[in-house]
Amino acid sequence: MSVSVPMPVHNGSGLWPGKKAASTGRQQRTCGDLRAEINRARDSAKEFAPALPLSSLEPFLRSSRYIIPGMQAILWRTITLGSLLFFLIGSHGGQDAQSPQAEKPKPAVKTEQRGRIVGIGGVFFKSANRDQTREWYSTHLGLTDKGGGAMLPWREHDDPQKEHVTVWTVFPASTKYFEPNQTFMINYIVDDMDALLTRLKQEGVKIDPKQMNESYGRFAWIYDSDGNKIELWQPAAKQ
Repeated sequence: MSVSVPMPVHNGSGLWPGKKAASTGRQQRTCGDLRAEINRARDSAKEFAPALPLSSLEPFLRSSRYIIPGMQAILWRTITLGSLLFFLIGSHGGQDAQSPQAEKPKPAVKTEQRGRIVGIGGVFFKSANRDQTREWYSTHLGLTDKGGGAMLPWREHDDPQKEHVTVWTVFPASTKYFEPNQTFMINYIVDDMDALLTRLKQEGVKIDPKQMNESYGRFAWIYDSDGNKIELWQPAAKQ
């Protein structure tokens, strides 16, 4: 045997049939009550966000349609205050919670290897008629060599304060300064003679055992793969 139990029908007034509303004074939330609730919520959230001015809520507070009786008033108040607190925390506190951006790795500092060529210190070549050759270069190219060579000054690109000079000169064909079968020789300026010679020795480069120290710098000689003699010069440090 089945029994049908009639279900109560909600009457749309916020109360179920048979339930009597409490007194009007207890059912309604006034603007003053809602203002106090908002102040309390704002005080609770002030450590997360700046204070929210009540002036922005005046239209909300003055609207009589938000004065809701009974359980609907409690539910609406909870939703309103919760949304307000969530907005305050999210708009300010969320900014503090952002994870800091990872720092970009700094490029590695390049350390220059000592014992390197920084420029050309001299250009030497032989001539069967040295005086005539010197005169030709002086007349047509402005390279005047009166015995000590033509001096061509220049500065380092990376350090313009460092000034160097390239010596251009003509040797007689009978000179023993470089090999008999070698018509020219290049002088290269180095920054560290000892470091360069140590590295070249490890690399198997032929090094002349003779070295020379002068008031204007140190000199050493090596040979390239064709047997050409190369002069290395480390200028003396300026006092």
